[in-house]
Amino acid sequence: PLALGLYTVNAVYGDTITMPCRLEVPDGLMFGKWKYEMPNGSPVFIAFRSSTKKNVQYDDVPDYKDRLSLSENYTLSIKNARISDEKRFVCMLVTEDDVSEEPTIVKVFKQPSQPEILHQADFLETEKLQMLGECVARDSYPEGNVTWYKNGRVLQPVEEVVVINLQKTVNKSSGLFTMTSSLQYMPTKEDANAKFSCVVTYYGPSGQKTIQSEPVVFDVHYPTEKVTIQVLPRSSTIKEGDNITLKCSGNGNPPPQEFLFYIPGETEGIRSSDAYSMTDVRRNATGEYKCSLTDKSMMDSTTITVHYLDLQLTPSGEVTKQIGEALPVSCTISSSRNATVFWIKDNTRMQTSPSFSSLQYQDAGNYICATTLQEVEGLQKRKTLKLIVEGKPQIKMTKKTNTNKMSKTIVCHVEGFPKPAVQWTVTGSGSIINKAKETKYVNGKFSSKIVIAPEENVTLTCIAENQLERTVTSLNVSAISIPEYDEPEDRNDDNSEKVNDQAKLIVGIVVGLLLAALVAGVVYWLYVKKSKAASKHVDKDLGNIEENKKLEENNHKSET
Repeated sequence: PLALGLYTVNAVYGDTITMPCRLEVPDGLMFGKWKYEMPNGSPVFIAFRSSTKKNVQYDDVPDYKDRLSLSENYTLSIKNARISDEKRFVCMLVTEDDVSEEPTIVKVFKQPSQPEILHQADFLETEKLQMLGECVARDSYPEGNVTWYKNGRVLQPVEEVVVINLQKTVNKSSGLFTMTSSLQYMPTKEDANAKFSCVVTYYGPSGQKTIQSEPVVFDVHYPTEKVTIQVLPRSSTIKEGDNITLKCSGNGNPPPQEFLFYIPGETEGIRSSDAYSMTDVRRNATGEYKCSLTDKSMMDSTTITVHYLDLQLTPSGEVTKQIGEALPVSCTISSSRNATVFWIKDNTRMQTSPSFSSLQYQDAGNYICATTLQEVEGLQKRKTLKLIVEGKPQIKMTKKTNTNKMSKTIVCHVEGFPKPAVQWTVTGSGSIINKAKETKYVNGKFSSKIVIAPEENVTLTCIAENQLERTVTSLNVSAISIPEYDEPEDRNDDNSEKVNDQAKLIVGIVVGLLLAALVAGVVYWLYVKKSKAASKHVDKDLGNIEENKKLEENNHKSET
């Protein structure tokens, strides 16, 4: 490389500078020497080498003590290159007749340290020009330049927005430069999370190069421009008994730490942190809620609906009624939305609501009126009615001779609740019969049955007794030798309703047949009456004929 037409050696700071003597060695060479020139042009000799004695001598120059080396071909090496080595060196070859000189320019380069952003601002505030930091790159030679970047783009100076000031200092002992670039910056809200960095541009032996600092992100403070209120937990519905929290937030940085909460029915705001909690909310908590900054600026609102569900069952609890009585039952609801009501009796869902105009034993049981709000999870209510239907014992006795003709079956059909206790006795003797068999007690009905083979006529008594009354009924039973049949015994009290239906059907058929027979009888009677009238006329006519015949016979006899 050439500088101003001269041969130039580029060296790296701290490395060895190697300068070949670019002269051809002439014949008759006596010695070779190296010198450098002072700024005022005066020479300073630093190295000598004889061509005949082959010895090397170095001049007593403090800056180059123990740093020089001169080879046989007169190449000069300088160890540990310094900035002060940037000089014009001259190689001299001397003969008896001539002195030849060839200059060499030495340039020394030093790469700066990686730049650092120092004295960083703790945070930046919008609409305010302030010192962001200083970019420092040390120990450079020659001096370099510093450029600021934001998000990878160059920051150009803008009055009152971007102010850059570059200072360069040199170390007098080393000759190295330190570049310090300060940046004053007025941020905007969009500068939150922006990456700031700086780049130093310097020259090295091979040309221009750059080194970049580590990026820095600053906390940008900006005022709140919007307040938002929300309800936690984030549920689509709120029901009575829930715990909720009103959360108020501002979009500033740092966010506001205190707010005013406005509760329905309250004229003044309640000062609180960013959260206001409400426990076990009731339906009267329904309404519009607001929050604002403590200076009452920037407000937001939300409407809360607390869903509720009330159920009233009349009557409820345990209710005892007498058989045949009426019992009006009502289940009413009050809710924030349409609710569904359904009834359950003894763990079985009913198709219709219960209605009792005349209570029967089968109406007794555990009733549940339940309701739920489909759209509100967990909101359901239920109330129970335990219905007890009581009745005094009712008795009906039947008898029949068994098919084997060896015994008779006497049945005492009993109704009542609580379940009556049944006792059999023989009237007259008063003896108690303990061999009765009972059917299952269902819907207030059951049967007690005994089998006997009386040798003579007896009267049996069935006694049914519960907490309400004692009922006694007797039945005369003939001796076993006299067959007798009473009303057929109910085969299964569980099928009593079916039997009743069948009885009704049979009665209907019988009534129909009787009506048909009556009509037929009337028709027949009319027919017979008409027939009798006609026969009377016939008999009369026949009588007249007979009488005439007798007269004729008498006349004939008299004539004879």
